[in-house]
Amino acid sequence: MILLIALGIIAVIALVMVVSAVRIIPQANAGIVERLGKFHRILTPGLNLLVPGIDRLRPLVDLREKVVSFPPQPVITEDNLVVNIDSVIYFQVTDAKSATYEIENYIQGIEQLVVTTLRNSVGGLDLEKALTSRDHINAILRGVLDDATSKWGVRVNRVEIKAIEPPPSVQESMEKQMRADRDKRAAILTAEGEKQSQILLAEGNKQADILRAEGEAQAAVINADGQALAIAKVFGAIHEANPDEKVLAYKYLEQLPIIANGSASKLWIIPAELSGAASAIVKAFKSGS
Repeated sequence: MILLIALGIIAVIALVMVVSAVRIIPQANAGIVERLGKFHRILTPGLNLLVPGIDRLRPLVDLREKVVSFPPQPVITEDNLVVNIDSVIYFQVTDAKSATYEIENYIQGIEQLVVTTLRNSVGGLDLEKALTSRDHINAILRGVLDDATSKWGVRVNRVEIKAIEPPPSVQESMEKQMRADRDKRAAILTAEGEKQSQILLAEGNKQADILRAEGEAQAAVINADGQALAIAKVFGAIHEANPDEKVLAYKYLEQLPIIANGSASKLWIIPAELSGAASAIVKAFKSGS
């Protein structure tokens, strides 16, 4: 009975040792094995065996890319304004051994590097340049972080400035300035529109006057050509009829009342030819009788 109990205890101990000797490492993770307190090897994903009682497995190191957003940090610009800068870091552990032994907490180390680098880089810029130089600040941050984190076994893939928030008073002043700029641009555009409208209207009136004058000139030419043609036809008809001086004298006397009835006729001057025309008519009546 005692032997069976001893064998059972030995079997349980053996089972526990076997179970403790087997370690399964998930994908995208690495395990640091210490043998008697000293670094021994790095376990890769899959099934791994340890020596019970001698080897110790430290907490697994995640090798996937991580995204860490740091809280807003107060930074003083060159023109003595305090702005809050919110940043986000994309990084990845490339060496589990260095990330475990070279620094106690690499995330905290990266955060402190970001804070100090932001204060150094933004401290040399005024507010306007800081607001428009995000790419420049990102490049400075990434360069500093790459140099510092390379010995920690960490690679910084990307650094982004999410927000730069100036003081409320400055924000209000900036909003007023932007509103004034928008009003100014709107007034300029309105004035330009009115100017173009006046120019187009003047050009339209000019073209209309030119076309009207050309039309009137063409109409006058056509009327003159018509009158000339009519006069020529009348003159030709008269010459073809070959009237004698008696008929011409009679027609001349017929037109005198028409001339005298003009609304602007204040004074009627009797032409000298009237006596000659009258004598011609008298001779015509005498000869007819």
